[in-house]
Amino acid sequence: MAFCSGRRIRDIVSLIDLLGSKARIQILRELSREPRYVSELADLVGMDGKTAVHHLSALEDAGLVAHYRRGNRKYYYLARTVELRAAPPPERTFVLRTGERRTDPTEVESADDD
Repeated sequence: MAFCSGRRIRDIVSLIDLLGSKARIQILRELSREPRYVSELADLVGMDGKTAVHHLSALEDAGLVAHYRRGNRKYYYLARTVELRAAPPPERTFVLRTGERRTDPTEVESADDD
């Protein structure tokens, strides 16, 4: 049986706390589809803009989302893969991990434009 270090356990607990919000899960689901600007995202998940910004800031601080600007709009995108998998015996699996940082969508668009 593999054990996690104390720091790794704290990181996992922090991530679970962060993702313990239904609103944040809804935001991540929407951002997994495509980048969104704040008011569009707020409308999609059913909250006001100030609340959306609060949740986006927490997700951005954790490195799960990032943003770029296009004109006057601030677009957010999913910056890392997030995976949670739990299985009962006999597998007895609990996995919560984030993947490598994704490329800024504006960099990909710029490369495609050439």
